[in-house]
Amino acid sequence: MTDPVSYDLIVIGAGQGGGPLAGTVAEAGHDVALLERRHVGGTCVNRGCTPTKTMIASARVAHLARRAGDYGVETGDVSVDLETVRQRKRDIVESFRSGSRSSIEAKDTLDLIEGDGRFVDTNTVEVALNDGGTRTLTADRIVLNTGTRPAIPPIDGLDAVDFLTSTSIMELGAVPGHLLILGGGYIGLEFGQMFRRFGAEVTIIDRGAHILSREDADVAEALEGILREDGIRLLNETSMTAVEETDGTITAHLDGDDAPSHIMGNELLVAAGRRPNTDTLHLSAAGVETTERGHVQVDARLATTADGVFAIGDVTGGPAFTHVSYDDYRVLQDHWLHGGDRTTEDRLIAYTLFTDPQLGRVGLTEEQAHSRGLDVTVAQMPMTRVARALEVDETRGLMKTVIDSTTNRLLGAAVLGIEGGEVMSVLQTAMMGDLPVGRLRAAPFAHPTLAESLNNLFAGLDLGPAAERRADG
Repeated sequence: MTDPVSYDLIVIGAGQGGGPLAGTVAEAGHDVALLERRHVGGTCVNRGCTPTKTMIASARVAHLARRAGDYGVETGDVSVDLETVRQRKRDIVESFRSGSRSSIEAKDTLDLIEGDGRFVDTNTVEVALNDGGTRTLTADRIVLNTGTRPAIPPIDGLDAVDFLTSTSIMELGAVPGHLLILGGGYIGLEFGQMFRRFGAEVTIIDRGAHILSREDADVAEALEGILREDGIRLLNETSMTAVEETDGTITAHLDGDDAPSHIMGNELLVAAGRRPNTDTLHLSAAGVETTERGHVQVDARLATTADGVFAIGDVTGGPAFTHVSYDDYRVLQDHWLHGGDRTTEDRLIAYTLFTDPQLGRVGLTEEQAHSRGLDVTVAQMPMTRVARALEVDETRGLMKTVIDSTTNRLLGAAVLGIEGGEVMSVLQTAMMGDLPVGRLRAAPFAHPTLAESLNNLFAGLDLGPAAERRADG
């Protein structure tokens, strides 16, 4: 090993939690080393949110162009130049990535070290530098923000097939004739609808009884109907048992009561979950314990089982969202720089699936509420009853909320509809402010907006005499 260089903090991984944490601690006057083996910005900027939502925007334009006649607008044939879509995506990613890098490099007490880090002991990290050689670093505090990568299931023949992941599919230069997708989760659904709108035939293969296994069945089934209406073939309760490739044609062998014995396509996207990037960190040397799946075990203050070692973001096995990773950073920042007592307990997590229409989700599902023995009321309404959705001819989907029958407070919500994530955020704000749903029912929202639909969503509820009472009593 080289002679160690001492820092106040070492952060391994320059993701959406690690980068801001390193920068904030450095700005407070501490010496910080930020390790990154590839690109700053993490999954979100480089392989996740930024590039996928950029490409989804192109897919939506293609979809609307094909629907132009519904609005009385005449257009010609619609085609997609995937190389142009790809370049637009690359340009935006590079812009975000370079902005993050510039911010890091502007900090006088922050060293960006590019290489692959591994523990030597609890306070020591050895870095294999990308440009050759090694460096040894020490610190009393070390934070892991190493994220996750696509999980590859053990399917017979898969290792001999040139399959795609959520990263490589965005580098295709031409639209495939038939795209097979293994997995009916968020990644598979977003890419499935995207490439269907680009012009591909799309088949999604999923083991569950319905897609999005963590959502209420009625919400998942509503989205299934939308995807099938878009021309996507969904094979539920189906497993891929083997796969082979011959002369550019991929044949997937299937097992399912209502599935064909096999199906052929031009490309295969494996979207069967993600696995944590912990296998090269040599965590045992530091005394950091992991779960059976390799996620780092942390407590409510994000401390691992090793003194002075912390972990944030997807690598902990919590909700795998950028905003969660960023909030993890704020928990540590609050403790270390402000003497606060923030934890991850009872954190209200919201998320949005960027299909079209979007599915915005926050809090408990109806099924989760019942499983906890809660007495709940459900308010549900189709988007066909939303004036703004009718005006813009975007009426697919539904709104569903789960309400505590005793307190009239929201426990959770699902908004599958145009700008579902934005409408969900209104409900999330109400939950954070402990507002009874009667206040939303009576709120004079601007007309005609999507938020105004909350008046109608709760209009038919018998909320009792406390319905309009202020949250503070």
